[in-house]
Amino acid sequence: MVKIEDYRDVAPQGTVDLLLRLAERVRGRRSLHVSAARFGGGVAETLQRLVQIMNDLGSETSWEVIGGDAEFFAASRVINAALQGADRVITEGMREHYVEMNRLTAQKLRLEADLVVVHDPQPASLIEHRPAEGKWIWRCHIDLSAPQRRAWKFVRQYVARYDGVVFSLPSFAPRLSVPQFIIYPSIDPLSDKNRELSRREVRTLMESLGVPQDKPILLQVGQFDSYRDPLGTISAYRIVKRHHDVRLVLAGGGTAEGLESPEVLAEVREAASHDPDIEVLDLPPEAHLQINALQRAATIVLQKSVRDGVALTVAEAMWKGKPVIGGTTGGIPIQIINDVTGYTVNSVAGAAYWVRHLLSNPELIARMGGSGREQVRRSFLFTRHFSDYLALLTHLTGGPA
Repeated sequence: MVKIEDYRDVAPQGTVDLLLRLAERVRGRRSLHVSAARFGGGVAETLQRLVQIMNDLGSETSWEVIGGDAEFFAASRVINAALQGADRVITEGMREHYVEMNRLTAQKLRLEADLVVVHDPQPASLIEHRPAEGKWIWRCHIDLSAPQRRAWKFVRQYVARYDGVVFSLPSFAPRLSVPQFIIYPSIDPLSDKNRELSRREVRTLMESLGVPQDKPILLQVGQFDSYRDPLGTISAYRIVKRHHDVRLVLAGGGTAEGLESPEVLAEVREAASHDPDIEVLDLPPEAHLQINALQRAATIVLQKSVRDGVALTVAEAMWKGKPVIGGTTGGIPIQIINDVTGYTVNSVAGAAYWVRHLLSNPELIARMGGSGREQVRRSFLFTRHFSDYLALLTHLTGGPA
């Protein structure tokens, strides 16, 4: 089991001592997290570690996952997409079923705690069933900067009843009457997705995926949907291919929420079907070690999204010492320092240009990779995230019990 002391070798000096002092201030406080899924995705990965370490430090912390049928989760996906600006129709039946399923969930869960953190839109209406005691926070991990108006009106009626809302970026937050807090997400350097791997482990995992390491690898990890623009990444690769013999790997899947677009995946497979140097991998939610190996084997990592959330695949790749070329959207620009750790682009031609530039200057690849790892160490590790969470818990629950 990972303990907070295990982070001393990877976090900035003095970080663990600060965390231990902060943890003393909330010892004895009880916290509860409620989310939609136990596995897959950055939310689940962070909660697994946070809950474990909080309990180890003497602050009772639990994590519950909401129930629901297929109709509930289908409605939730529609609501999520609409909140992120997609044109979706949310029927009265969807809204009623959403509320009813959360009512049934509330009857099954013990919701008493000093701090209850409800993650994302799926369980947001649980606030209707809060006990008299305790603070309730809505933790929103998606971009609400331009929501569909009707969808936001529906969800806002519940959000406005919380004691506060936490967003991942200032730009993701709409106007609200309740207090707002910003906590940047993070990666866990000790998880299977980010821990150190030996060259032998990387080679074995790459062989199991059927990806040769006989030439430089360009890698993009992300859902096969239009927002991550895998077809645009293929177009950039084809420009690069005229000048450099490279391989492109597109690795999708890896989450439990079923967010893939079958149509986009089919288009990607068709676009790649006549090129043996394009590998399309649709990975299961538990493929953490495989993603780790892919990122370590890659020469350059792309995240050419046209719309995205925080996109922690950027920080993951930088932690492995890789330069990243990403889109100018969501949280990608806050992770990439232009011309230091990688480049941000808004076109296929721009992505291809910087890939070619890096391949022609291998010493730059190594220098940017080293700078990227230090950028993540300072700003995007779990330890920084954990300190922000402890500070919030202290603020909301009034310090020592």
